[in-house]
Amino acid sequence: MFNVHSSLGVAESLAAARYSHAFSPSFETERLRAQVPAVFASSPSEHLRSTYTFIPTAKVVSALHDVGFQTVAARQARRRRGSSEHARHLLRFRRRFETVEVGDAIPELVLSNSHDGTSAYQLRVGLFRPVCANGLMVAMGTFGALYVAHRGDVLERVVVGALEMSERFAELPSVVSRMAWTTLSNAQRADFVTRALALRYGDTVPDGLRPERLLLPKRDEDVGDDLWSVFNVVQEWLVGGGVPRIAPSGRRCSTRGIRAIREDVRLNTGLWAIAASYLEAA
Repeated sequence: MFNVHSSLGVAESLAAARYSHAFSPSFETERLRAQVPAVFASSPSEHLRSTYTFIPTAKVVSALHDVGFQTVAARQARRRRGSSEHARHLLRFRRRFETVEVGDAIPELVLSNSHDGTSAYQLRVGLFRPVCANGLMVAMGTFGALYVAHRGDVLERVVVGALEMSERFAELPSVVSRMAWTTLSNAQRADFVTRALALRYGDTVPDGLRPERLLLPKRDEDVGDDLWSVFNVVQEWLVGGGVPRIAPSGRRCSTRGIRAIREDVRLNTGLWAIAASYLEAA
């Protein structure tokens, strides 16, 4: 029998969190139910086969809370058709007592799921920067995503996977430190933006968008030509939107932010992979 209480990580035994001041209050159940009803789905979509193992996300959330995590953010996709309780949803978790310092960021676990057959349980490592309320997702070698299909003992595999991923948080500081110490030339910064725009838009970059605009930081903390700064500045513009441009009609407008969960994950992990490639080349 799987006992979540026996799997408590070493972080849970610490007397104090070293930067708990940066943590958002954990979501209360009723707040989570109001904002993300898909977490509390009572059944899967009716068109799914009998082999589909239905485990409400709420049970996974409860199990993760039992082993020392807290829910700090959650949202779900909008649906034009079908029940909202089967929609894709995404939750972010942090350990209650975190000992790993990752520069100006906090390590997280990012869980996504749906109950309509379009998504397995997916678990990734994330980073949160309090300075800009910006959520990043890590996609590199040892931090690949964990996919748990809706078959068999879903609950145990997700919780064990979460614990194993969180134990590797200690590997993040060295990666971020290397990014911070890696200076990009003007040509490399331009190349980063070109690759980022291709990831976001493919061959249809909006007219009137000046690529160099994505390198202008929104705050003093992000000023710099190091890889960590460039990565964060470009990520915030592309995911959050708001990049000024001039439409063919001459009207001034700006790019839209990412709202779809699937696209948010794709873009975030893709940008991290681009950034990591500069470390490999160094």
